[in-house]
Amino acid sequence: MTAIIFRFLLVGGLFALIAWGIYKIWRDWRGEFRAMDRIKHERDLRERDRPDVVTLKRDKDGKFRPPEDTDAHS
Repeated sequence: MTAIIFRFLLVGGLFALIAWGIYKIWRDWRGEFRAMDRIKHERDLRERDRPDVVTLKRDKDGKFRPPEDTDAHS
């Protein structure tokens, strides 16, 4: 009877260690991906402020045009 209890504890401990390792890896990767997303977002905001970037608006026909060009086609 003691051997069965010991086996259950051993298997349960191994599963707990594996689950803890998977959780730790998942948490580290999630933080890394969030950091990468934050860097990409900051880069996009800096690129938007450049003078040579044109913001396009969707026109009534579904095409994207610069804001000045939409008045000429309406």
